[in-house]
Order: sequence, then C-alpha cells, then structure tokens
Amino acid sequence: MAQGRLHPGVAPTTKGQVPDNNAVGNCLNFPWSDLVELRGASPTLSLSGINRYNTRHCKGIGVLARGTQRGTQVRSTSRIKRAKPTYLEWHRGKLRVSVPVPRSLHAALGTRLKQPLNTDSLTVAEVLKGPYVRAFQRRIEDALRGTEMSLLNKEALAIAEAARIAEHPADQEQLADLIAHRAYAIAGPPVADRESSDSGGPSYRYDPQREKQADAFVALARGEAVPLNVHYQSYADQLTTKARTKADDVRAIAYLTKWCSQNGISPTIQNMTKRRAALFVDALPRMANGISPVTVKKYVNRLSCYWKWLEAREYATANVWRGVTVPALIVLDHERERPFTTDEMCKLLGGPATQHMHDLMRIAALSGARLDAIVDLRVGDCETGSFRFKPQKKETSFRAVPIHSALLKIVARRTQGKDASADLFPEWPAPKKAGSQRERSFKASNAFTDYRKTVGVDDVLPGRRRALTNFHSFRRWFITKAEQAGQPESIIASVVGHKRASMTFGVYSAGPSLDQFKACVESVKLPEATAQASPSPPAARTRWGLDYHGE
Repeated sequence: MAQGRLHPGVAPTTKGQVPDNNAVGNCLNFPWSDLVELRGASPTLSLSGINRYNTRHCKGIGVLARGTQRGTQVRSTSRIKRAKPTYLEWHRGKLRVSVPVPRSLHAALGTRLKQPLNTDSLTVAEVLKGPYVRAFQRRIEDALRGTEMSLLNKEALAIAEAARIAEHPADQEQLADLIAHRAYAIAGPPVADRESSDSGGPSYRYDPQREKQADAFVALARGEAVPLNVHYQSYADQLTTKARTKADDVRAIAYLTKWCSQNGISPTIQNMTKRRAALFVDALPRMANGISPVTVKKYVNRLSCYWKWLEAREYATANVWRGVTVPALIVLDHERERPFTTDEMCKLLGGPATQHMHDLMRIAALSGARLDAIVDLRVGDCETGSFRFKPQKKETSFRAVPIHSALLKIVARRTQGKDASADLFPEWPAPKKAGSQRERSFKASNAFTDYRKTVGVDDVLPGRRRALTNFHSFRRWFITKAEQAGQPESIIASVVGHKRASMTFGVYSAGPSLDQFKACVESVKLPEATAQASPSPPAARTRWGLDYHGE
C-alpha cells in the first residue's frame, strides 16, 4: 500500500510495516468502520488495507441471508460491501447485531459479540444497531488495552513482590529507582504543548493515556493501589474447587468492581474497608437482578476466602468480609425443595423418556447419588457389584455404593463388551470446549428438566427460579424411603455421602460394613407401578451402515 495513514492517530507506514504499538493513539483506538487511506487532502477507500485487516481479525463479516442454514455466513461479492460491514445477521427469523472479535481476544470474548434486536425489519435494525455496535467496539478496544496492560501488571507485580521481601536499604533504593525509570519509559517523551505564560518558553506534557498507564504501574509496583483481581489467578491456581465455584469467584469480584465504579471508588484491595464491604452486600441484590440471600451469602463467602488468602500473604491488611452477615431468608415448609411424590415417580418412570434417561432416573432413585456423579461413571466403576462414585462436595475419596438388584440388568446392558475406561453414559459426553466451566451433567440436567415438564411434574412457586422438584428430588426420595424403611441415620448418611454428625461415628468409626450398605440400598423400592425393569431398548436397525437405536 502506498505511504499514507489509516487513522489520524496512527503513524504513516509503508508496505510491509506495522504501526508501532507504543505510538500515541495507536491501533487500539482504530475505529473499524473508518478503514480509509489519506491520499493528499482527500480520503479514499483502501481496499487492500481492508482486506488485510479483515483477513487477520474479522473473518466472517457479512449478513446471514434469510432462510439459510443457521451459522452459514453469506458474503457479498461486492468489495465495497465487504469494506463496510453491516454488523447484522439473521437468527431464527429475527435480526441481531453481530460484531467480529479479533483472534487474540477469542478466548476472553468469543468469536463474535451479539445482541438480538427482536425485529425482522432491516430499516428498524439499521436504526437500532448503532449503540450496540459502538458499545461492542469500545468493549473490544478496552480488552485490547487490557491485554497490553496485563503485561505491565505482571512486571509491576514482580517488582512489588521483590520490594515486599527486600530488607537491605540498598535493594529497596534500587527497586525505587527501577520503578521511576519504568514509569518514564511507559509515559514516553513529553511533547511541547504551548507557550508558557510565565517563562515564555514551551511547556511540556505527557500523552494522557500513557501517563495514566504510568501512574497505574507506579501504584501497583509500590503496592499502593492493587486492583481487586490482580492476585486472583495465583489464588485460583491453588484452589481444588470445581470450575463452577471459580466462576462464582469471578462473578463476585466483577460485581464488587462494578459497585466500586458506580460509587466513585477506585476498585483496589487497599480501598476496601469493612464499612464498604457491608454497603456492597446491601446493594448486591439490586445490582444482580434480585438474587436471593442464599446467592448473596455465597458471593460473600467466596470474597471472604479470597481476602483470607490475601491477608495471609500481606497483600491485604485484614479480611474485611469477616463478620459481614447476610440476613437469612425465612423459608416455609411448603416452599422447600422436596422429594418426588409416589404419583410423580410413576409419571417420571412410566413416561416417554429416552432409554438413557430411563436408566439415569432409575440409578438416581435407587442409589441416592447426585446427577454429576452418575453421569461421570465409567464401566470400570461398576465392575465389583458396587458403583464407585467420584468425590462430591466435601468428600475426600471415592464412595462405593452397592448396585441395587433392580439395576443389575441396566448396568449389564451398559457395560457389556466395553472397556473399563468407557463412559457408562456416553450419551452425555464431557464439554468439548477447553476450559469450560460447565459440569459434564449440564446437558443431562437440561434434558431431565424438559422431560419432567412434559409429564407434568413441575412444582414452581411465583418469583422462584428453581422448581421445588428437580433431579435432586430423586436423592431426597431415596433418603426418605430409606428412613421410612427403618434404616439408621448414620448408615443412610454414609451411603449418600453426607458427613456423619457425631464424633463417635464421624471421627472414630471406620464406617459401616458393605452388608450394612447393601441392606440400606435394598430397603428402597420403586413404586409398584414402575417396579418393572426399565423399558427394553428398541430393536436396532441398520442406518447408514451402523446399528442405530434411535431416541
């Protein structure tokens, strides 16, 4: 491309050159819709620059033609139309905004940012899209700046850690000089601004954006203003909790950061006090669309765990969340989540479910296990006459539960001829996306919810998100029936993986025998109307050269 510039803030380049990322007003401020090249005094469209930029960062720009297969991008053959993306696409008969994300941000933001417009009128969509497109572009620009700043943050944190453990005055002085030198380098050379009214000479100033970055670097390196999430990754790397719990951590910190910004408080560890922690807890239900006190308490607990870790390493002077309370929600008996009734069990176990759903429900009802533990079973976990369930909640080891006699045919059918490492329920595989925070049982849970509603088992109270009956109601039903069969509480607790309350059984006892476990499991019987073995799978038929059972 001939010498020119893509934007007033980007230095001129020649073919093959890339603008300096450290230049003032660099490509982080580049508006994608202004892909123009200045030739002399008149701006002209630079198709080569557009195509290069689209190839590197914006693959897939175009309008999804109405009536085409979902996810199929139809690009215009006109080079001018490709140069000016509409940022609109069809989705289920309606138009939505769709802005491409640079490849470097795919892990953080996904491949595209989307917003439904709830209209099928192109004219209306053209009017509505503007604010969303600009908001998405600002979000992308902020994320790009954040990527650059994260490198500076790592450097500043390394200096701060060295300063924290430095004891010799000479080392401390050397680190202080290093911080100052790096701040000047980040700010860049000052530029002449205007004539000074006092001396008559020019005054100098730094670029505001780079000066702000330098100030943030100094505050972080000196440990004076550490952002709330700076140490979180180090903390998270030491956790043994589920990905879902770590996601709660991230949401809690995000809510706290948002609250600080809304109240004119710099979101740093140093700015958090006990009073501000209490004010945040008071405001959180309104900020988070009316979440329940139980969820608020969960977020406060996660923040308290994080601050406890910070306090132990002297990143925070105290755990400001210690002692912060959340008013408990009074739940009446008829508002509690409950076991299935006999009538509901008959509807579920006698309904038109798929074969794997029938198998899943029966194993849950006759083992008392949680959904995720069942879906995660492998063939080798069922070979000794017992299910070997993975640790759940606060369990520290695998738990063996005898296989109920009514489940033997199901287990035999699902394990026959399979390797020990094969999944017992291959119908619900683990998430394919690397780093996914969803548990393997996510889709199984959704499938059960849909099925439960189709057979009329849906006890929902007004204003409550969760139904009073859900997959966990099988676990409640098992415990209820075992108790009604006269089984001791300590045995039931051991079978379902609950902590045994007393010191005698919980600390000193080695645990019940396998015969006691088996007696407890066999004491639970399915309702008579559903006591038959699960429906036999439909006869296989050849389809495309494979054995196919259908749904």
